[in-house]
Amino acid sequence: MRVSTMIRTAPQADPDSRLPDGSLIDRITDFGRQVEARGFPGIWIGDSLGRGRPTLDSLQVLTALAAVTSKVELGISVLQLPLRNPIELAHRVQSLQAMSNNRLILGVGSGSTRDDFELLGYDYDHRFRTFKNDLEIMNRVWNGEPVNGGTLSTWPGCKGGPPILIGAWRSPRWITYAAKETQGWTPSGRFSSLEDLEGGMKIYREAGGTNAVLANCSIDLAERPQSAELAKLASVNFICPPDEARRRIKRVEQMGFEEILIGSQFGAIDEIERVRDFLKS
Repeated sequence: MRVSTMIRTAPQADPDSRLPDGSLIDRITDFGRQVEARGFPGIWIGDSLGRGRPTLDSLQVLTALAAVTSKVELGISVLQLPLRNPIELAHRVQSLQAMSNNRLILGVGSGSTRDDFELLGYDYDHRFRTFKNDLEIMNRVWNGEPVNGGTLSTWPGCKGGPPILIGAWRSPRWITYAAKETQGWTPSGRFSSLEDLEGGMKIYREAGGTNAVLANCSIDLAERPQSAELAKLASVNFICPPDEARRRIKRVEQMGFEEILIGSQFGAIDEIERVRDFLKS
């Protein structure tokens, strides 16, 4: 099982204070350089915008990371399609695919948080229908097919778009779709129960799926006070002593995941590296 990183971009200071010039971009790019130097296969980021905390646009963060790395995969788990115009989004995704030299892996989903939709005035209750329509439109755009009477020219080397993973937790319909129609399935370690993951894996394998990527797994081997609430919320986490983290990572491996995405709100790459090494022993 591969172990990749998730970058956490929440402010490390009072959100009302002004960060020193360059500190945020330096923190992001330094993280990317370290991840690549330590041999991790990928850097991933989540997607949210209306949940009571400041966030950064995921595609912009990955563009910054693309500029300072050359080997690691750059992934989003998961981009909420119904919150964007599909044609404009397809163009932005293609731009990052081209600038990263085809290192982009795109996890996509319908969205699960009403606050994100209400912030933009979008229809939360019909998000699944919108998601399917948007995905079909984006695929047409990436293949140079006409949409709305026009065609978005495909950048050389980017025809067909990036590999697509479907973000789903317990829906047999979407897990099956992930197995049959896309390049992978990516449930969330924060929101999926162990029973959800085991059941989803059974559905995915029976449908022929071969690339299951478990996202949003938080880590804090020092069990800092700031992690206490997250430890209660997350079903699969590594907010625990090292011996327990060893047991948990091996359980995820036994469940059959090809890859796990682990993130530290403290930027503790050393801790992620330590859990990765548990798989070797």
